[in-house]
Amino acid sequence: MIGGGYAGTLAANRLRQRDDIGVTLVNPRPEFVDRVRLHQFVAGTGEATVDYRTLLDDGVDLVVDSVTLIDTAAREVRLASGRALAYDYVVYAVGSTAPIPSSVRGAAEHAVSIAELESAQLLRGKLAGLRRDAPVTVGGGGLTGIETSAELAEQKREVTLVCGGILAPSLSAPGRRYIAKWLSRHGVTVLEGGAVTEVRPEAVVFANDEVRPSALTIWATGFGTPELAAASGLRTDELGRLLTDETLTSVDDDRIVAAGDAAAPSGLPLRMCGQIAAPLAAQAVDTVLSRIAGT
Repeated sequence: MIGGGYAGTLAANRLRQRDDIGVTLVNPRPEFVDRVRLHQFVAGTGEATVDYRTLLDDGVDLVVDSVTLIDTAAREVRLASGRALAYDYVVYAVGSTAPIPSSVRGAAEHAVSIAELESAQLLRGKLAGLRRDAPVTVGGGGLTGIETSAELAEQKREVTLVCGGILAPSLSAPGRRYIAKWLSRHGVTVLEGGAVTEVRPEAVVFANDEVRPSALTIWATGFGTPELAAASGLRTDELGRLLTDETLTSVDDDRIVAAGDAAAPSGLPLRMCGQIAAPLAAQAVDTVLSRIAGT
C-alpha cells in the first residue's frame, strides 16, 4: 500500500477482510493527515492529524518512509531509506499535491500552499505573527479557498478571495449565491475572474497591472500528483495519474491497482477529492481480493 491518505487508509483496512493477507502501508508521515481540516489547522480552530493507531487495523504494518520506485520486474517497492519491500500486489494511493504554478512570478517564493501539512504549519506560524488588520489574499475560488477565507474572516481578518473564474464552480447557482452573501456579510472581498500574474512579499499583481497589498498570500488552487508512476515506467495521464482500466488495474501491470486522486480509469479520472477516494479504494481492494481468489 503506497500512501496513507483517505484512499490508502481505507484500502489497508478493507484488505484485512482476509486475515491471511499481509498488508504494509508506506507513508512519509507517522500520522494521518485529514486534509479537509487543514484550513481549520491554519486558522487555529482545529487539528488535522490523527494517530494511525486509532485508524488502522492491528494487522496493518505501518512503514514511515517514502517510495522512490516501483520495480515491476523484481516486484519490489524501493524506499528512500534504502530498504526494498517485496510485493504480490501494490495499491497505488499516493494522492495529490497542489503545486504553485511557475507561470505566476514570485509565487513559489512568496505564496504558501494550504494543501500539505508542512506548508499548513508554515501558514499557521505566519498568521500568528500578523496583525489582525493585515491584508491576506487567498488564491482559489474552490471549496478549499472558500473555507480558508471563511475561517480567517471569522477571526475578523482582512481577506481577499481571488477566483480565476467564478466562485464555487462545483456548486449550483443557489449554492454559489449563498456563499457569496455569507462571505460579503463577513467582510471578505471576492474577486471573480481575477488572474494573479505576480506575487510579491507584500502584494499581489493582477493581469490588468492592479497591485493589491497582501501581507500573506495563501495558494488554494490546482492539483498535481507525485511522479512515482512515471518514474517507475508506468503510463500516466497529463497530470501524472496512473492510467488504469475500469477495475483500477494499471494498463501496464496487473499487479498494480490504483485508488484515489492518483487513478485515471479508462482515461476518465474522477474529481480529485476525499469523497471520491473512499469508493475508489473499495473498488481497488475488491479487485485485488478477486484476483487473489482467482475470480
